[in-house]
Amino acid sequence: MKHTYKISGMTCSGCQAHVKQVLEGVAGVEAVTVDLDRGEAEITMQDHIPLENMRTALAEDGGRYRIATETGSHHHVSQDRVAPTRHSVGKVSYYCPMLCEGDKVYPQPGDCPVCGMALEPTSVSGHADDGEDLAYDGMLRKFWVALGFTLPIFLLAMSEMVGISPDNFIDGGVWGWIQLLLSLPVVFYSCREFFIRGYHSVINRSPNMWTLISLGAGAAYLFSVVALIFPEVFPAQFRTESGSVHLYFEAATVILTLILLGQVLEAKAKSRTNTAIRELINLVPPEATVIRGGEEKVIPLEQVQLQEIIRIRPGEKIPVDGQILNGESSIDESMITGEPIPVTKYVGDEVIGGTINGNGTFQMEAQKIAGDTLLSQIIEMVNRASRTKAPIQNLADKVSGYFVPVVVTIAVLSFMGWTLWGPEPALVYAFTSAVSVLIIACPCALGLATPMSIMVGTGKGAKQGILVKDARAIEEMHKVTTLVIDKTGTITEGKPALKQVNSYDEKYAEDKLLSMAASLENSSEHPLAHAVVTGAKLRGVKLEDVDGFEAITGKGVTGTVNDLEVAVGNHRLLEHLGVNADESVRDEIVRRQKAAETVMFVIIDNMVAGFISVADPIKQTSAAAIKTLKDQGLEVIMLTGDNRNTAKAVAGQLDLDGFEADLLPESKYEKVKELQQQGKKVAMAGDGINDAPALTQADVGIAMGTGTDIAIESASLTLVKGELDGIVKARKLSTEVMRNIKQNLFFAFVYNMLGVPIAAGVLFPFFGILLSPMLAALAMSLSSVSVIGNSLRLR
Repeated sequence: MKHTYKISGMTCSGCQAHVKQVLEGVAGVEAVTVDLDRGEAEITMQDHIPLENMRTALAEDGGRYRIATETGSHHHVSQDRVAPTRHSVGKVSYYCPMLCEGDKVYPQPGDCPVCGMALEPTSVSGHADDGEDLAYDGMLRKFWVALGFTLPIFLLAMSEMVGISPDNFIDGGVWGWIQLLLSLPVVFYSCREFFIRGYHSVINRSPNMWTLISLGAGAAYLFSVVALIFPEVFPAQFRTESGSVHLYFEAATVILTLILLGQVLEAKAKSRTNTAIRELINLVPPEATVIRGGEEKVIPLEQVQLQEIIRIRPGEKIPVDGQILNGESSIDESMITGEPIPVTKYVGDEVIGGTINGNGTFQMEAQKIAGDTLLSQIIEMVNRASRTKAPIQNLADKVSGYFVPVVVTIAVLSFMGWTLWGPEPALVYAFTSAVSVLIIACPCALGLATPMSIMVGTGKGAKQGILVKDARAIEEMHKVTTLVIDKTGTITEGKPALKQVNSYDEKYAEDKLLSMAASLENSSEHPLAHAVVTGAKLRGVKLEDVDGFEAITGKGVTGTVNDLEVAVGNHRLLEHLGVNADESVRDEIVRRQKAAETVMFVIIDNMVAGFISVADPIKQTSAAAIKTLKDQGLEVIMLTGDNRNTAKAVAGQLDLDGFEADLLPESKYEKVKELQQQGKKVAMAGDGINDAPALTQADVGIAMGTGTDIAIESASLTLVKGELDGIVKARKLSTEVMRNIKQNLFFAFVYNMLGVPIAAGVLFPFFGILLSPMLAALAMSLSSVSVIGNSLRLR
């Protein structure tokens, strides 16, 4: 038997592995799978094991993890789906940018209880903007306080370098107490959070940059306080001729103030990473003009109801998704699709909320409001993607796990080395170098290298009509070697039109044959069925009632029309029903299939009475996009459920590398799997329910935004416009984002590899250079800001 339990207390992959190991040690447990993101463990057991046994095992291990059968309050906080307006009243939750607890979110802003990092809003909304502004303003205010008290300490302490000693004006002992008083607001007001975060990082066994800062700046500050009050406890090397000990108040306060400056700059830079999403949010007008009781009323956007009639005037922004009821206009959809040319819309056409009306005026029906609009889904998808991890981030996470212990070890070794072999006063040099090592090391630059690029890249992609659901897709997209594409709705318009009706039975005229076929197809949701029904209505053909309708997946439909057994479908339906078609009929059908028409047999009372053909035109952008992708070295293969002749005609027109026809949904899935087993990195593009299994199996699933919700949900990338040239853009986005991430990681690694040895004093024997802790703090602050600045170049 298998049971799923909720696990709390896990913060990283190390916790995940440890929980798995502990639970596997419980008597009777056969296998354990732990999901860090969901906070769950699936346990396989031969016989039922009491929950108390597993609780006992975790408690005896230290009690850091808890197991339960029901969802506890520690688990994920759900978020209401609300319209992304500047006046939104929906809830905003917050998450740790280091993803310490996977997808866990918090209802209030603050610091991560595990690593101490400031929590980020899960979505960019009016409230999130307010929260970010308040956090930034508060941080900036603390910085000015810190600067105001640090400058006097720094200037007076450094005055000796220009030959002016404070001792000439103030007694040395009094001067030390003045430094202590001036430092109190810096340490206990402006930078108090740094030490709280450092404390939490140690308690939660999650060492990070705050651990190092707390150790380094805290050591310098405590050293100075003890030296001021009890100078006699220090060795002679630390004392001056007057018996006092050199104080490091200026070093501690300058270090903390510079780090606070870095945090201010970082907060300002981070706010710019969401610019693309903020611009999308600002597209939504705060009000809409609705027609109620024959009168026009201007109401807040949140009050718009489904099926409400909305008046759109020239130059106005469209408030929600809907359909034009009367009038026509050209609409600028560039902010959603990335296409600069306005699109002319007529009665019956769909319009998207957030797009801009041109010179015409029209009335529309609201069909999607609040969180269901395309713009809301785009914003939610981008926000979600920015919180996912790209696989390349695992490298940074792995390094960060060892980083802090290694740096602390280097600081200790540096102190020992200077103490044993350094020049006099050796202990002073040892203390300075150890503090510099702790301060200059920056695991934060490593931690920010990937998420910042992902955040900016997904925002940029959204403005180009490329929606990224999972950061993994960005990393995998530029590695793709084979692109598998569906035909209908992906290569073609997906809006087939009726071309031909042929009857082979004189009892059934063409209109009669079409009437029975269309009546049957009227109950089907397939695009080909829609084409037949629409064609019949355009010809004025009357539809009849149908009994016993049945859809046979991948084959066709059957039912009873006017007491006649009618079936419409492909050659597989003939085989399924055991019906044969004359050779002359088959020849005619092959001829039409070679002209890229899709042919459906009409079977009445187990006899082929005729056929209906429809044609689906190839999208204007498909040929150019496929040629570009092939020029980039991709193998492009078409998989379709359509017949071989039609597929061959389309493949020939587009010069595809290969195609397979007559495929059922599971066949597409198996083909993708087969290509992967050959060592190929496969991307699959599709738009239908039948594509969903293959989209999920592919290394990168790409859904057409014009397709079904199931296809979009199964894919990791969505192309809003539903055109193949979006794949070209997605590959370019992937290439640029990954290049940016690698630059960030390279900078972060090189910075730490050079900075730590220099701070330890490796250059001193050769050039007499020993890095000041204050310079180390400046370098550390700028390293994170530089990573964010480089990420912003993606914009």
